[in-house]
Amino acid sequence: METYLLDWTNLLVRWIHLIAGVAWIGASFYFVMLDMSLRKAAKKADEDRGVSGELWAVHGGGVYQSQKFLAGPIGEPLSEHLHWSKWEAYSTWLSGMGMLIIIYWFGANTYLIDQNVFQLSATQAISVSALVIAVSWVIYDALCRFLSANENLLAALIFIYILLCDWLLFQLFSARAAYIHVGAIMGSIMVFNVFFHIIPGHKKMVQEIRAGQTPNPEYGRVGKQRSVHNTYFTLPVLFVMISNHYPMTYSHEYGWVVLALIMTAGVLIRQFFVLRHLHQFKWWLPVVAIALLSAVIVWLKPQAPGVETLSTKVEFSKVRAIIDARCITCHAEQPTQPGFVQPPKGIVLKQNLQISQHAPMIAQTVGNQYMPIGNLTRMTVEERQLIASWFAQGANVDQN
Repeated sequence: METYLLDWTNLLVRWIHLIAGVAWIGASFYFVMLDMSLRKAAKKADEDRGVSGELWAVHGGGVYQSQKFLAGPIGEPLSEHLHWSKWEAYSTWLSGMGMLIIIYWFGANTYLIDQNVFQLSATQAISVSALVIAVSWVIYDALCRFLSANENLLAALIFIYILLCDWLLFQLFSARAAYIHVGAIMGSIMVFNVFFHIIPGHKKMVQEIRAGQTPNPEYGRVGKQRSVHNTYFTLPVLFVMISNHYPMTYSHEYGWVVLALIMTAGVLIRQFFVLRHLHQFKWWLPVVAIALLSAVIVWLKPQAPGVETLSTKVEFSKVRAIIDARCITCHAEQPTQPGFVQPPKGIVLKQNLQISQHAPMIAQTVGNQYMPIGNLTRMTVEERQLIASWFAQGANVDQN
């Protein structure tokens, strides 16, 4: 019952995370588009009121006029009905951390730790998990404070730091957990930008406007800088959110390089759309992004087993014995592996016919070391080679 309830908690928190994430990223994309698309006010009277830019848009059966006041309206009070975009960000982070705790902390021995990568206890792994997220924010925030006047150097160092985390996490955790933690680092930086800088700066700005003062322009500069950083994190974070469904990416020997290339493609694609809001068509940005993704696809294509693995006939009885020893604890109608209330993806491997039906999946996931998860059952390299040879020879199965 405990595992069953944990599964439902996982489902509901994941659903909340998805909904909140859509709301947050949707709002972020909208405001980036709005800010980049502003044009000089058409009326002199609007300029005199303090309008620094405006956008006319059509949507939902009507025409909208959006105006931006850098220092609030001149000669009139600031409206009491201000919309604050913050709870979408906080809800996304809280639900995301909830999922991290449910899956990777409660299930540390299954999903977080891979003893073949680095030997950690559950307590050690969870401590490292929390520490790397917290420390990353401190480092990022310090870089922004000290290099605020040099945007290019700042962006380069942030990118290098994320790549360093990408590599380091692959040396500590399971490949799947490493990907998720890179996403958690970027997602946490994004929400902490909102919580510690963007919203507090906006509140101080509003207080000064209502007090009849000219607001400190530093609030706007910092808020704009952090918002720009956030928008370039979005596509890499979205990829990480769905990556656990595609072990072909993170289970590669150089999975951290795969992630680095895909994140770079995401940044280039986002830059293309940001510049499009300024009516700049930089065609080479999506071309380079597509080239990077194409290179990754070619690089990750399945490799045929080596000739040495095909020299002798593999008896199915040996494959059956490996599956019984290494896979059945999870892939049974009633799994015996702690933490599993049902077989992963509903795949059962008790009968020979079931093994035959799922032979391609077995060969792929065993070959790329995605299965067994975290290598809980200690499948050996020799056993993986034997399954690869069996599949290459036609995956013959005894019909009983």
